[in-house]
Amino acid sequence: TATLLLSRCLLKMVKENIVDPEEILSFCCNGLKGSTSPPRAWEPGEREEVPGAMASPSPARNPTEVQMSQLVLPCHTNHRGELSTGQLLKWIDTAACLSAERHAGCPCVTASMDDIYFEHTISVGQVVNIKAKVNRAFNSSMEVGIQVSYEDLCSGKHCSICKAYATFVAQGPSGSKVKLKPLTPQTEEEKIEHSIAAERRRMRLVNKDTLKDLLTRSPRETELETRDGSVAVPAAKTRVESVELVLPPHANHQGNTFGGQIMAWMENVATIAASRLCHAHPTLRAIEMFHFRGPSQVGDRLVLKAIVNNAFKNSMEVGVCAEAYGQEMSVSRRHINSAFMTFVVLDQEGRPRTLPMVAPEPGDGERRYREASARKKIRLDRKYVISCKQTEVPLSVPWDQSNKVYLSYNNVSALKTLVAKANWTLAREKEKVRMYTLEEDKFLSFRIEMSVRITAGQAFSLLSDLRRRHEWDSHYASAELVQQVDDDDMIYHVVSQTLSRENKPQDFVILASRRKPCSKGDPYVVAFRSVTLPTHPARAGFTRGETLCSGFCIWPESEETSKVAYYNQATPGYLNYVTTNVAGLSSNFCATFEACEKFLLKNKEDLIMRLQDL
Repeated sequence: TATLLLSRCLLKMVKENIVDPEEILSFCCNGLKGSTSPPRAWEPGEREEVPGAMASPSPARNPTEVQMSQLVLPCHTNHRGELSTGQLLKWIDTAACLSAERHAGCPCVTASMDDIYFEHTISVGQVVNIKAKVNRAFNSSMEVGIQVSYEDLCSGKHCSICKAYATFVAQGPSGSKVKLKPLTPQTEEEKIEHSIAAERRRMRLVNKDTLKDLLTRSPRETELETRDGSVAVPAAKTRVESVELVLPPHANHQGNTFGGQIMAWMENVATIAASRLCHAHPTLRAIEMFHFRGPSQVGDRLVLKAIVNNAFKNSMEVGVCAEAYGQEMSVSRRHINSAFMTFVVLDQEGRPRTLPMVAPEPGDGERRYREASARKKIRLDRKYVISCKQTEVPLSVPWDQSNKVYLSYNNVSALKTLVAKANWTLAREKEKVRMYTLEEDKFLSFRIEMSVRITAGQAFSLLSDLRRRHEWDSHYASAELVQQVDDDDMIYHVVSQTLSRENKPQDFVILASRRKPCSKGDPYVVAFRSVTLPTHPARAGFTRGETLCSGFCIWPESEETSKVAYYNQATPGYLNYVTTNVAGLSSNFCATFEACEKFLLKNKEDLIMRLQDL
């Protein structure tokens, strides 16, 4: 019977072009002589070679890329037949960990996870496709990008579920950190993600400070929202506490509890807390950025606590805490993780329902209530400024203290994205100055570059101060420093010499964001974008201009020479000026950049002397 089944299986594999028939014949003959080498299986998409046919080269695959496909079974779903978000988090964490370990070559642990927004639910019988790959390796940590989609096998429909970024830390023997090898991006997409990963890392490090700053400037009194026909539910009624024993199936190959398993347990108690408020079955819409503070091992008891911190009109925030302890209760509990999850309750048409209000407990409950409101604002700022496509974001975004981190991130990442684009075309070359263009659907961008006998650090220091730009750029009349946000970000009010169609001078309110190289090979970056300030509204004597994305990137070429490049994504008011120079009807760009070189060379000696005095 076994022989018959094997014969049928092999015949089917040959018919479906899965296995080379000559390999099977060779295997059968050699098998009689004692050989155990299996027949070679054809790769997906491979077919028998036709003599004289030209083989099409396949693109090189990222060596850290991991793909996972999971069929959603009833055991993975909730009462509605939808995939449990906790189960999805376990799959996401597993795929990301495997990708990180491919690059590190050693065990890795989850350190943090950025915001996750779930766009759709997944039903039983559908397939979850997860793709994870390392975007950038730093010293001992690395960022892994994860894309999740679902596939309906009956209709063939594919749909995006979420996109996430996780940070993993490589661990050596006894938990020691391992220095990682650098990652070299190959494709345009990989180069963009690699470049922006440094900005995302910077944003993670200041996330707590952003919340503290916002709370410091907010009123300390807790103002409860009034909602027609709604009675406030005491937050204490939503409190949940549950304990889990960490068993071997919950742990990875190092004996540490899977980060995804902890997230799944946390999602479970958070769902119960949310249900106690609304007396319905809530849907998880987002998870706030969180960090793992320490590991837990097999045999630990994990205590999971959840409570509704605040209920807004159509959504609620649930705070969850995970603590671990061993067999002895006398030992103090270890704080493993805290997370904040946003839930909604959907009606039959899939629209969010109005939720009852929450009455916070005095003391810590009121603090959590205020922090939930602050986190909602930060979440909206982060999603509005960062998650939207560049073409969907208004040119001038209002600037304030709460969104300064995200505007700075957007400013620098937009320029880095433009720099990493492929298909730049050389449009003009005049002596040492080269001008390139990039034509896209909605934008015409240009790049001007030249080599200058100045160190990259010196050029960075001189070009990042807009107050000195009028010394070499004839388009600038003046630039006033309006606000020194921090060491890396400044806001300027710029007045241009260029007249608008209304025959008025143009003025701009510009955020300038500076970045030194994160690692070897990175450029010095000075990025510019328009913002809106209440203290500097548009004035009658000027036409308010806007810049979407522009700035300098400076690469060291040698100890004394640097490549200075200026990028600009032309806005409609600037477009005619750009095309005139691209077409060769004007040499204004080249003349301006030559003046920039003279400015750098003239001032580098003064800069050296000032640095020596310091």
